[in-house]
Amino acid sequence: MNLKTIHNVYFIGIGGVGMSALAKYFVALGKNVGGYDKVSSAITESLLELGIDIQFETTVNQIDESFINPSTTLVVFTPAISKSNVIFQYFETHNFKILKRSEVLGLVTELTQCLAVAGTHGKTTTSSILGHLMYECNEKVTAFIGGITENYQSNLIQNGTEISVVEADEFDRSFLTLRPDFACITSMDADHLDVYSSEEDLAETFKAFTKKIKPSGKLFVRKGLPLEGITYGVNEDADYAAVNVRIEKGLYCFDLKTPSNCIENIQFHLPGTHNVSNAVAAMAMALEFGCDAGSLTKALKTYKGVKRRFTYQIKSKEFVFIDDYAHHPKEINAVYQAVREMYPTEKVAVVFQPHLFSRTRDFVDAFAESLSQFDAVFLLEIYPARELPISGVTSSWLLDKINSPVKKLISKPEIVTEIKNIGFPVMITLGAGDIGVEVSGLKKKLSYAY
Repeated sequence: MNLKTIHNVYFIGIGGVGMSALAKYFVALGKNVGGYDKVSSAITESLLELGIDIQFETTVNQIDESFINPSTTLVVFTPAISKSNVIFQYFETHNFKILKRSEVLGLVTELTQCLAVAGTHGKTTTSSILGHLMYECNEKVTAFIGGITENYQSNLIQNGTEISVVEADEFDRSFLTLRPDFACITSMDADHLDVYSSEEDLAETFKAFTKKIKPSGKLFVRKGLPLEGITYGVNEDADYAAVNVRIEKGLYCFDLKTPSNCIENIQFHLPGTHNVSNAVAAMAMALEFGCDAGSLTKALKTYKGVKRRFTYQIKSKEFVFIDDYAHHPKEINAVYQAVREMYPTEKVAVVFQPHLFSRTRDFVDAFAESLSQFDAVFLLEIYPARELPISGVTSSWLLDKINSPVKKLISKPEIVTEIKNIGFPVMITLGAGDIGVEVSGLKKKLSYAY
């Protein structure tokens, strides 16, 4: 399909992070962009400000007439939207070209030098670091990020169209539509077992992704993964490794050992060994691409992170409130490690919203173990997303398995009261559901309390 002949692009589920980045991209290309989403959000508000026509009612009558010509309109949908949706049904029955977001991303990037970051954890942060590094080095890059970057207040980083940085999503095998020049795999832990039949099936799909790399391309893999490529790690015998890692004045500092030399005294704002690993991966890809080491070091110091990735909401002497997207036991462990490095002696309370019945069922014991590390655990009900309830899979079931000194099942309106009552100096909200919507309100209420 030739995107140059397409004048109009309509997104079904335009408010998603990945979908909205593509929508912004097509606006920048001068296309007429519109779409549907069932709820208004900060993302849809930002799209409206760009002049994008968005409807929030699930009705065909509100589709703007500029999008009703099948020969000039491309329809893009997200798998989160049911194919029984009446808007999807309208476009399908009227013979429009309908593509998944991942397929469109594949078309957009196929004529660029594509740098793709995949992995069950770490891909959003790593791809955003890489996009920022390339931008600051003045490369002609467009980066599609699965989160809102703090530096750009957007999920799209743009300085040209010759190079693309892409967060390659393993959910529904969508990353198999890409043909990257460089690819990175940060992790291959079991996840999305509602899509994959087993951990082995997931691993095989990652291996299939590596075969999508162009013949002259390069694969970067975290040290220890069962893949052949350029390795990276932290305090490991890897091709690219962070060594002499330390905390100085609230910043992580490290030296980067490369195959040819050692780049000393690199400074990085994000806490946690997992984030240092993400930074090393991005630096390795940028160095192999040909970016200057000195410029990269300066650029990394200015990187501010991604919203909902260990994001400080309140940071005072009396009280710290951190928000994070973590929704897998390994991610929760990474958050715990980071918060303990920053606050080694303080009591920490966590508010966690489990995401998906299937994920809770598949990892219930691992969730219990990771959450039990915190001094207090407040559980919200499971966020179902695309799923129907599974018998016996509840937050109460998970709570019974947790061994924290304080644990309780609560509702969202009870969060502030429970945090005030317990009086711990550090609070963390965790989860990939709609708990993120609560954060700004919690910040306001807790700012008054402390």
